[in-house]
Amino acid sequence: MPRKPKQQRSQATVNAIIEAGFIAMAEREPATITTRQIADIAGVGVGSLYEYFENKEAIFSAMSERFVADTVALIRPQIATLVRMPIRDAVRHMLESFRTFLQENDGRYLNCIQYAMTLDFERYIDPLQQTLSELVTQYLMNHPDTLRVRDIPTMSYIMIHGGIFAVVRHLSDPSPPITFDQLVEGLARMVGHYTEREIAMANATQEHLRAKEPDETGSDREQ
Repeated sequence: MPRKPKQQRSQATVNAIIEAGFIAMAEREPATITTRQIADIAGVGVGSLYEYFENKEAIFSAMSERFVADTVALIRPQIATLVRMPIRDAVRHMLESFRTFLQENDGRYLNCIQYAMTLDFERYIDPLQQTLSELVTQYLMNHPDTLRVRDIPTMSYIMIHGGIFAVVRHLSDPSPPITFDQLVEGLARMVGHYTEREIAMANATQEHLRAKEPDETGSDREQ
């Protein structure tokens, strides 16, 4: 049965194996990767690999956890800055940071996220979902007018996940039809326009209701 690394040396071996998994995935599809290939890249024997991982799927799981943890580490320090920005600037800043993150280390996370279903990311996504929820909640608190947007949980989910998918799809396309800057600007405008329109509609409805309230004489104000 695989054992947990307790000493610094064993932890370094585990880290080397996980890193080797990312390198292997940059070179070939998950289905074609073998534990021997990962061990060779990590510079360890196959026997040493099996001390910590039962099979390659266990390595993929560790890679998924590492990706999620590093994504959370990317977002969390930026929350205080993002929540003070206008919505369009916040979207631009977040998407550009995400691009840089995915392209670091020869695009290892970009290669990884393209195989999200194979790597079973959904099992490890909770910390990221919680961080994104915290970001949205704090943004709403810093911009109370955005609380007028209808069905915030649904729209936040669609916009966040739609934006992530669009970035990954664009960066994975060898000949994208638009530039990355155009993609970011388009998404920022979409989110900004939707939010501003929702706030304007809510304000108009509120003004209409106020106009229909009876004044001190008992007659409607709009009469």
